[in-house]
Amino acid sequence: MKVPEIFYKVYERLLWRQINAGPRPHHIGLIVDGNRRYARGKGFANTIEGHSAGSEKLEDFLRWCWRLDIKIITLFGFSTENFKRSPEEVDYLMTLITSKLKQYQVDPVIFAERVRIKVIGRREDLSAEMVEEIKKVEALTKDHDRFQLNIAISYGGRAEIIDAVKKVASEIKAGTLEVADINEEQFGQYLYTDGIPDPDLIIRTSGEERLSGFLLWQSAYSELYFTEVYWPAFRMIDFWRALRIYQQRERRYGK
Repeated sequence: MKVPEIFYKVYERLLWRQINAGPRPHHIGLIVDGNRRYARGKGFANTIEGHSAGSEKLEDFLRWCWRLDIKIITLFGFSTENFKRSPEEVDYLMTLITSKLKQYQVDPVIFAERVRIKVIGRREDLSAEMVEEIKKVEALTKDHDRFQLNIAISYGGRAEIIDAVKKVASEIKAGTLEVADINEEQFGQYLYTDGIPDPDLIIRTSGEERLSGFLLWQSAYSELYFTEVYWPAFRMIDFWRALRIYQQRERRYGK
């Protein structure tokens, strides 16, 4: 075994001892960034192929979370702003996401771990084929009760809030909702994430330090962790480092 590998194993055991006994987030939000830069650094013929490497990394990340009994993961899969990318890249991403939705319909791990799949975002912007696959995977996993994977597709935090406001306004106009009855808890019921606890921790890869519209309402008291590692290169020890930082923070919720 090479010396660097020995140090890696020692560091891995040390990290595990540090995080294993500490508090764990119930819900993690995940902004996967850096796929194209990873592909460029690896010399891929086309940088958009980095998204495939990123898709494969998600399977590892889910296993890491399930090992720690982290119940909910919300993945920022495709934003409303991502439609501004080249038609070639948008088509590539949509095909990749649709393939993933089909995979989860028959993946034995999803059923063995009893993972519920939920897709959040503006479905009216998606193809009929993708919407059909979303409906299928949600129906097949709706009774799963151990873990939950939320996939944000055609999602934007501002768009979500606007859509919620429109629903509120519609009910007020119809006379089924009183203005005086609106509060934070009530308003949360109109969001895409109705019934889902807010994320305790949001992780973003690639060195960018912003949320880019991800869960704007829900992230009010989330702990944020940014790492320079590109998403396809994200390792288990990188994840454990994020958890260690989370455990070291004091969550006061404004108190």
